[in-house]
Amino acid sequence: MSETFLTEAEALLGPRGLTRDPELMEPWLTDWRGRFTGAALALASPASTADVSALVKLCAAHAIAIVPQGGNSGMCGGATPDESGKAIILSLRRMHAIRSIDPDARQALCEAGVILQTFHEAVEATGMRFPLTLGGKGSATIGGLISTNAGGTQVLRHGSMRAQVLGLEAVLADGSIFSALTPLKKDNRGFDLKQLLIGSEGTLGIVTAATLQLSPGLADRLVLWAGVPSITGARALLLHCQAIAGDALEGFEVVAQSTLEDVIDHLPGSRSPLAGKHGWHALIEIVAEKGKPTDLQQLAETMLTSAFEKGLLEDAVISANEAQAEAFWLLRDSIAPAERAKGPAVQHDISVAVEKMPDFVEAAVPVIEAAWPGTEAIAFGHLGDGNVHFHVIAPPGVDPRTWQEGDGKKISAQVYDLVTQWGGSISAEHGIGQLKRDELERLGDPVSLAMMRAVKHALDPAGILNPGKLVPLAPGSDTP
Repeated sequence: MSETFLTEAEALLGPRGLTRDPELMEPWLTDWRGRFTGAALALASPASTADVSALVKLCAAHAIAIVPQGGNSGMCGGATPDESGKAIILSLRRMHAIRSIDPDARQALCEAGVILQTFHEAVEATGMRFPLTLGGKGSATIGGLISTNAGGTQVLRHGSMRAQVLGLEAVLADGSIFSALTPLKKDNRGFDLKQLLIGSEGTLGIVTAATLQLSPGLADRLVLWAGVPSITGARALLLHCQAIAGDALEGFEVVAQSTLEDVIDHLPGSRSPLAGKHGWHALIEIVAEKGKPTDLQQLAETMLTSAFEKGLLEDAVISANEAQAEAFWLLRDSIAPAERAKGPAVQHDISVAVEKMPDFVEAAVPVIEAAWPGTEAIAFGHLGDGNVHFHVIAPPGVDPRTWQEGDGKKISAQVYDLVTQWGGSISAEHGIGQLKRDELERLGDPVSLAMMRAVKHALDPAGILNPGKLVPLAPGSDTP
């Protein structure tokens, strides 16, 4: 049956649209972190929504599973096929048209395969901007960002990807096209179905296009680097900055002193923005939008002076120019590669209530390090929206794979237990994929899981859309 399917699929998509060449497929069979490697019947690359629809209908007729894939930059193996080789990878990368940008309406319509950085550049050329960014912007696609409800460094002010989507187009499991691209500020015709598809990781439908919210372009920005004694102190500084800067505050990231030192050791030519050592550091970004005159230098000085007077700061510096602002951000963005250079680690993208995050970090770090001697637990990231990346680095000299499959998995389970006890989430912005599906089943609310399974069964009864991802198996069953 698979040969018949492949013959029909090749006739449908043409030689550019379907390949079985192992060398061409190989880069797309392993996830970005290198944790999961699978196999596939073929790599399909349709060029239009109509092609996606026709291909999905063909897959449904032949019971062929589909693994949708954007930039393959996800963190949880959500776009990697299993090892059976019975599924196809459906790449949206050929669907890369930006159909329209309307600065007056503050909207843009683009296809799922548009790369985030390309979209940024196109929007900025019109005097607007798209207020969501992340480290993988050079490879992440709009469809993937929607399917995983990506976060990033500007969620504090603008919200996650879900908040940026005004309209959506997607192909469902039977090949039908869900078309809701027209944005309406008021629409009470029942369920907001586009929100159901956002964050569903390709398990309910394949995003093919979206209408996205834009913001006015920036007239100016300043980046500040501040030293504080503790993460609790960083939270107090955040509240102070929010009170002084209001909507001008766009980013607030935290980094521990030991983590900053690892980055400086790893990044050639880098140095700490501050002369002395501090328990924690905060990277703060304030912006002025076009049409809203703001003296950012004065705002920054007022914010820091009053913070010093209240004892909230030990030291601070304001970026002197754009190059220094980028250098500050480079320190933050280099944490992951610096960590990899130290050795194997297990990474956890977690959230708890914003006001509880400092207490959680101060409680969880010593618990993990005491339970697993020789490890180093670090937390960094988006303190302002209650999301930190809580990583645990292995003791020196261990075998990476053996440690990750043994102690690493046990450590992750303990971290997720702690997060759940604090009323938090085991996935703040990276999704569930296949990496966390079993933990979601173990720790998730039974009512919520039953609802997820019911929705999955209703929209994809044959289970052909991204099987094995996100939705836990039903008790005693091999299907969600």
